[in-house]
Amino acid sequence: MALNLTPITLRNQLFLFSFNSKSSPNSRLSFNSNYYHSLHLPKPLFPFSSLPSSPSSWLCHIPRVTTAPVEYAPPAPDFDFSHEIARLNILRSRLSASKNLNEKHSVVDKDATVKQFLGTNQNDGFSTVLASLNLDSYELFLVKCLVAAGQEHVLSFGSQPVQSESELARSSLKSALYALVEMIDKLDVDRVGGNGGVGKNISFALNYEEIEAIKKLLKTLGEIEQFYDCIGGIIGYQITVLELLARSCKRQATNWSQTRTESKECQFLEIHAPSGLDLSQSTEYASQAAIWGIEGLSDLGEIYPLGGSADRLGLVDPDTGECLPAAMLPYCGRTLLEGLIRDLQAREFLYFKLYGKQCITPVAMMTSSAKNNHERITSLCERLGWFGRGRSSFKLFEQPLVPTVGAEDGKWLVAKPFTPVCKPGGHGVLWKLAYDKGIFKWFYEHGRKAATVRQVSNVVAATDLTLLALAGIGLHHGKKLGFASCERQLGATEGINVLIEKKNLDGRWTYGLSCIEYTEFDKFGITNGPLAPESLQARFPANTNILYVDLHSAELVGSSENENSLPGMVLNIKKPVVYVDHFGRQQSVSGGRLECTMQNIADSFFSTSSSRCYDRVEDNLDTFIVYNERRRVTSSAKRKRKHADKSLHQTPDGSLLDILRNACNLLSNCDIRLPEIKGNDVYVDSGPPFLLLLHPALGPLWEVTRQKFHGGSISKGSELQIEVAEFLWRNVQLDGSLIIVAEHVMGSMRIDESDEPILQYGQRCGRCKLQNVKVLNKGIDWNSGNNEYWKHDVQRLETFKVTLYGNAEFEATDVVLEGNHVFEVPNGYKMKIEPGRPGLSVQLDPIEPSIMDSGSWFWNYKIKGSHIQLELVEL
Repeated sequence: MALNLTPITLRNQLFLFSFNSKSSPNSRLSFNSNYYHSLHLPKPLFPFSSLPSSPSSWLCHIPRVTTAPVEYAPPAPDFDFSHEIARLNILRSRLSASKNLNEKHSVVDKDATVKQFLGTNQNDGFSTVLASLNLDSYELFLVKCLVAAGQEHVLSFGSQPVQSESELARSSLKSALYALVEMIDKLDVDRVGGNGGVGKNISFALNYEEIEAIKKLLKTLGEIEQFYDCIGGIIGYQITVLELLARSCKRQATNWSQTRTESKECQFLEIHAPSGLDLSQSTEYASQAAIWGIEGLSDLGEIYPLGGSADRLGLVDPDTGECLPAAMLPYCGRTLLEGLIRDLQAREFLYFKLYGKQCITPVAMMTSSAKNNHERITSLCERLGWFGRGRSSFKLFEQPLVPTVGAEDGKWLVAKPFTPVCKPGGHGVLWKLAYDKGIFKWFYEHGRKAATVRQVSNVVAATDLTLLALAGIGLHHGKKLGFASCERQLGATEGINVLIEKKNLDGRWTYGLSCIEYTEFDKFGITNGPLAPESLQARFPANTNILYVDLHSAELVGSSENENSLPGMVLNIKKPVVYVDHFGRQQSVSGGRLECTMQNIADSFFSTSSSRCYDRVEDNLDTFIVYNERRRVTSSAKRKRKHADKSLHQTPDGSLLDILRNACNLLSNCDIRLPEIKGNDVYVDSGPPFLLLLHPALGPLWEVTRQKFHGGSISKGSELQIEVAEFLWRNVQLDGSLIIVAEHVMGSMRIDESDEPILQYGQRCGRCKLQNVKVLNKGIDWNSGNNEYWKHDVQRLETFKVTLYGNAEFEATDVVLEGNHVFEVPNGYKMKIEPGRPGLSVQLDPIEPSIMDSGSWFWNYKIKGSHIQLELVEL
């Protein structure tokens, strides 16, 4: 006998049920819900009279009607932060004292918010429904924690603000669940099951997308509970959010002088501009520090925090339209991640040239699930054969996503049912996550004791000796942490490095280097407007997030099991949270998410003194700072340049100009004449004055590169691209486009015992010599509207291009190379171009077998004092 249930209406919300006892054992008790009130419509989307005559076909023919966009609803003006924080603090303390999961359930069940949500007489029914979703005890606990944290709305289909306590107690989802439970009870399920009916196969039938959303929600809740265990899991996360929001509200009425005197942690606190080595001024010591850095390369690892969402870049896949992470930005002919590895390999090539030893630096990359970050980065590494370094030299570890919250009351923002708007929790989670995921142990297994850290969007961090000197000083002096810094720039959304001075309550003095994020400037009385010469913010250098870190010291912080493992927790609510709701409409809401800042691990390395210090305080600290010219330290491709935007700051366009300025500075000291590069505003509409892209393995230290170049000129509108490390330029005049590309820039691939291709430095490299040469051609079509200079995607009218395969060599001497020419030199051959009678004489000869590995010539590197000298050796 078929049993058809008629539609019922609960609390102005239409639920459609269909049940047939003749169904197969796998039949499911289903419901559909339509929340026309949350859509703010004057009447239901479809009246009862419009339903199909057969109830069994309702679910087949009627489209599911989802909720309205989940927008942030401002709270009542009397929202009490202190009361909510106090309630959650009590709950956190009781949960912390619980010995097992059962005790945790008991604690959270007694919470007033949870009791209100479940209903005093409905606990068993609600649990039955959750059990039908196959939730285990821990997952049920996570759901209860979500409710206890005041985020019941995440579990609701409806987005309409709750109007009363009774409506809060019976949300739309709960109403559906209770109705379903009551119906199941009335049907005497066990008896029906015994007659071949539904029995235990009855289940709560959400659609596939909703089931997947619930699974994803549970995964997110589990990650928050586990990762933020040091502050109390989900409950602790919400407490911290509310505390930061409350401080933000209070700070609006509190100035810096009040903050200094009212601190509960110390009697006195001041910030000072830190002193440190200026690499651009103390050149001899800087060179020595760089040598220390090269010597210690085998003790160093590399860490890349790649998990950020990089929303400001607006990067999308041109084929699929999917959003892409910053690491995938095509920049100067390759992705940003490839650029980081190139810089690292250049340092390893320098190490090989000096010591004759192969050094493969282990690289740890922190990813996230935002924009499929982890999968895309993994796929890129696999596609490029792990950059010829072997899979075992990389360790990828994924940071959890965290919910964004509304600025007024800390409610989690929700894009659609069961789907909070989540983003990465900042790069400061690095240290705890690295401990949790065994990254420190992995570095130790590779024989490393320290690491350098840089962000993927900073394209100049490895310029000249900045990174090597930073690492060298840290290793040589046994420091725990080091910063590479520079002067601040107008309009930059960047923090500052400071020297903290505190007098503690016990009368002792504490000193240490630290960072203040730009979002926290007002807390210290620092404005973020124009940099006046005598203004407070002008005194402080920029925080660039280029770090040296002692791994053991960082591990102690990451494993500390308290909030110290999450340094620099901030809640940036100065920028709106932008997301797309399930109607495809973009929403912009005042809010933020809890973020940590990796550089504030420095706060765990402060030093204490019995008396106040006045001179050379930094000399006695476990942390240090070095300075260099800004364009040799930081220039970022962080945001997409908008149409008609007159500012190039922190755009790919602006960072390219800084790369060109560095190249111009480098080569102009080689007696090479180049056009002047003016301010960014000059090139907003015209593009750069020339393109000059040099492979970092030509140095990477400028004193090495300068010994490979001497004399000549590069005219305005020219293009020079050198992708070869063994290179000689003597008196070359370029007016047009010159491109030299080697297949093997620094060495050749060999297959290791794991059957992986490994780059063997120094073996069978491509080589090129240009002596007394003029290159004349039409070069780049600067009038083309299709040119994207920062991508190095340009239209050319003519070019002179040489491609070197394998260990091929190219030499041109005393010639004028005019017009469009493309030469491809095969592996094992040398091509020579000399004056002919008439025109040019082009010779292609095989390389002698005895010099097949070393080539017919090479640069010999030697350390002389604190400098590196090159000698040209010809065989």
